[in-house]
Amino acid sequence: MYLSTKGIKKIITESYFFRTFATCFTLKKVLKENITFKKISNMTKAEIVAQIAQKTGIEKVAIQATVEEFMNVVKESLSEGENVYLRGFGSFIIKKRAEKTGRNISKNTTIIIPAHNIPSFKPAKTFVNDVKKSVK
Repeated sequence: MYLSTKGIKKIITESYFFRTFATCFTLKKVLKENITFKKISNMTKAEIVAQIAQKTGIEKVAIQATVEEFMNVVKESLSEGENVYLRGFGSFIIKKRAEKTGRNISKNTTIIIPAHNIPSFKPAKTFVNDVKKSVK
């Protein structure tokens, strides 16, 4: 979706976000650059199930159970310390965070954050390249 200069002026005057945005960047700079605003869309689990059901013709209930079980297997594997590798898609891995010091700003004290593990996803190179080519 492309907004014209007139449309941007209207949004800036009516929207708190864009008034705040305009204070950070001068209105003149925003209007000189042809900024295009893209609709940000996130896919939910229900939408994934619906799309798979539509493409395969399998009932949504069966696909829902499969997706849920896949997520459970990944969670269990990671909690047991095992990484999950899906060739061509990516890897669900465990990253180790080292012990570090942090600050409690309200009390002005130093705290120690212990070493811990966090789950992470690392996409495969082919997956990254496909996304780079298609999303602009």
